[in-house]
Amino acid sequence: MKRVNPLKLYFHYISINIRSMMQYKTSFLLTAIGQFLTSFNVLIGVYFMFQRFGGVKSFTYGEVILCFSVFLTGYTLAEMWARGFDAFSGMVRGGEFDRLLVRPRGEILQVLGSKFELTRVARLLQAVLMLVYGIAKGGVEWNAGRIVAVFCMVIGGTVLFTGFFLIFAGLCFFTLDSLEIMNVFTDGAREFGKYPLGIYGKNILRLTTFVIPYALVQYYPFLYLTGRSGNMLYIFAPLAAALFIVPAYCFWRFGVRRYKSSGS
Repeated sequence: MKRVNPLKLYFHYISINIRSMMQYKTSFLLTAIGQFLTSFNVLIGVYFMFQRFGGVKSFTYGEVILCFSVFLTGYTLAEMWARGFDAFSGMVRGGEFDRLLVRPRGEILQVLGSKFELTRVARLLQAVLMLVYGIAKGGVEWNAGRIVAVFCMVIGGTVLFTGFFLIFAGLCFFTLDSLEIMNVFTDGAREFGKYPLGIYGKNILRLTTFVIPYALVQYYPFLYLTGRSGNMLYIFAPLAAALFIVPAYCFWRFGVRRYKSSGS
């Protein structure tokens, strides 16, 4: 059997998804606009909060927008490409995952390729526009280290949230359905990450550093980005958070080994 490049196969899956969505262009457009406006409401809320109080601890409006935009970019990229894991419960309930297991391709690649949320491109566009605004108004003195820090924050955030989606999918092997409470760690974290995590207190900061490592992709590199810390290790803190994908993958494999068909 001819060996197919997994990356080439994944992009083939994506092209199928995109062509399918483009069959209903009006629906795609309206959904994308809805995604843009939903996230835009968050931005308006931050704006009015600063109009009322002037600042959040020592952080300015431009800095908060810069912080939130980078965090939102990582989250949105993960939601776009790992959407198959978020919708995985339907595969388990419908018995579709059984078919994936007998195919000569990795199940993770097939689940990733089963759904690509192109409508999230509107939210990604907003995150990029916010990032441009934050760069202009954040007062950051840019250098090579700070540019690298931004890229690490986006990459680390994307991998971290992908890990969470992978864990949620793994839980479906035992529950046969997604657990809505788990959205606290994805959608909830997106809202929680509007502001630098240090403002929520030391206990929350410890939790998001050592247990659920959001602070490694948001707060610590942001301190370096804004000149509040000269610790260059903070540049690469998001890459440490990306290691979260390892236990997430181990949990997924644990679920696959114990999977029993739903019988559908």
